[in-house]
Amino acid sequence: MNVSGVKEVRALQKLAIENSRLKIPLIFALDVIHGYKTISPIPLAESASWNLGLIQKSASMAAREAAASGINWTFAPMVDISRDARWGRVMEGGGEDPYLGSKIAVARINGFQGNSLNDPLTIAACAKHFAAYGFAESGRDYNTVDMGLQTLNNIVLPPFKASAEAGVATFMNSFNELNGVPATGSKFLQRDILKRNWNYKGLMVSDWGSIGEMIPHGYSKDLKDAARHAILAGSDMDMMSSAYIKHLKNLVEEKIISIDIINDAVIRVLELKYNLGLFSDPYRYCNLERENEYVLNAENRQIALEMAKESIVLLKNENNILPLKKSGLKIALVGSLAKDKDSPLGNWKANGPKNSAVSVLEGLKRGNTNILTYKEGPRLINKPTFFHEHVDINNSDTTGTKKALNSTKDADVVIAVLGEHGLQSGEGRSRTKIDLPGLQMNFLKQLYKKNKNIILVLMNGR
Repeated sequence: MNVSGVKEVRALQKLAIENSRLKIPLIFALDVIHGYKTISPIPLAESASWNLGLIQKSASMAAREAAASGINWTFAPMVDISRDARWGRVMEGGGEDPYLGSKIAVARINGFQGNSLNDPLTIAACAKHFAAYGFAESGRDYNTVDMGLQTLNNIVLPPFKASAEAGVATFMNSFNELNGVPATGSKFLQRDILKRNWNYKGLMVSDWGSIGEMIPHGYSKDLKDAARHAILAGSDMDMMSSAYIKHLKNLVEEKIISIDIINDAVIRVLELKYNLGLFSDPYRYCNLERENEYVLNAENRQIALEMAKESIVLLKNENNILPLKKSGLKIALVGSLAKDKDSPLGNWKANGPKNSAVSVLEGLKRGNTNILTYKEGPRLINKPTFFHEHVDINNSDTTGTKKALNSTKDADVVIAVLGEHGLQSGEGRSRTKIDLPGLQMNFLKQLYKKNKNIILVLMNGR
């Protein structure tokens, strides 16, 4: 997991094939959520396009790049329906509607998996998180979920059922409890609904460490007990908690679980590797020429651009202020996000190069002869932010505000680029309030006093 690039993948695969007892090839997985190196808009933005064909094309492009770089499996699409925008992971899904969410799930699965997993330019998809993760109480990530069968069956499950029917190769269970039982240990979800009622033959993988997390949930007394709960419930593969490696053998030998349960899980894992063609050629995804040809090429960038154009939502256009003329205008551009080349890439950007987006400032300088002035205004964050760090929002430093306000006075039009930093949404990035963070709302009110001709460009992950 999280190993990519043909050179690294081949080296690890060689170890498995040449030095292990059974010589079973490894499968390589990565969170390819909205692009591998060529980054498309976040999935929530893609869903706003309503263009299912283009959404499928975007996923197919991501799959080609990832597969050419040695990856066989992505932990996408996230098909959770959620109606609380405070939850950070809404950026990763298809919105609040189960019908549209189901259609998008199928489009993305078809994009990732193509016509055959045996094609070395496709990858296995993963419908996640099974189930009800998007209904975490108060929009707080990893929180508990308490719901009736009506909501579960009519709102939460339809995109998962559509995914199963579309032939998604894998499912992932979720961190949350559902009605007091952790999803990872839920026989009701995994064995009764998915594997029996829907007759699903694919692989169920746990979420990151979610088997071990059944201990703090208060459901399992220790890691051995968590391994027992998870395997009996139908979790076929343990991601990152080491519960299965440490305890499944003993549980079988102690006759606490049957070898038949192990065999069922093993068959699902081996079948996935077989369908990907890894048994016929463990190195089929390790082609340097293919990696050089397919990653970050002009065709992929064109697809991402197409998707970006269709994902933009025009909220209103009072007095037909848009579109702007290409010449003869004095434009004042303000807002620290206007020069940001990283935030527009969004969270979960896989191997997308840092600061590789075209900023609004750069874009406005291209292809027109308008007079453009840019002033940042109050900055959004106090310091650079990394994935696991808290986003340090500026709530007090008004440096730059006066210059920005003055620059708008005589402008024909003001373009204010406001919203969220790219890492204010995503996993573990829930918010208590979904307002404009920091000093931005006050800044916008001051702008309006200076010049009412404002185009507000909002960048959001929710």
